[in-house]
Amino acid sequence: MGIKRIGRHLVEHHWKARRIFRPAVLAAIEQAIKASEATHSGQVRFVVEGALDGGPLFRDQLARERALDVFSQLRIWDTAHNNGVLIYLLLADRKVEIIADRGIDARVGLAGWAKICADMEAEFRRSNFEGGVIKGIQSVSRELAAHFPADGPNRNELPDAPVVI
Repeated sequence: MGIKRIGRHLVEHHWKARRIFRPAVLAAIEQAIKASEATHSGQVRFVVEGALDGGPLFRDQLARERALDVFSQLRIWDTAHNNGVLIYLLLADRKVEIIADRGIDARVGLAGWAKICADMEAEFRRSNFEGGVIKGIQSVSRELAAHFPADGPNRNELPDAPVVI
């Protein structure tokens, strides 16, 4: 466990996520998810966590491990076509993780998700958080549309609203 990482998580903590992801930004992200889900039968969720605290921080939990926990807690794996996708941002680490259910993950693979994450992280380094998240949603949606195109009205299985932890 790195002292720099602990310090970053303790100093930045959750207030930074709420400052960057204001209500207007969250509304724009929710709208992007709604628009994207009209093009495919998948489900997209966006979660931003300002910083880890308590057990996860002192266990030195990696962003990927935390994203897997969130994926499970939000039941993103519980979609009819196994095509739910979580875009998770751990703000204190400036780390994006995409966790996808087995139906879509088998088609896109680790390299495809890693490219989308890298593109988003590049936008975040320029402090373009809203634009970076929306571009990420659009990229994930292109993959979902290619493999799970909309075939009429889609049932919205998961909430579209972003989650701030």
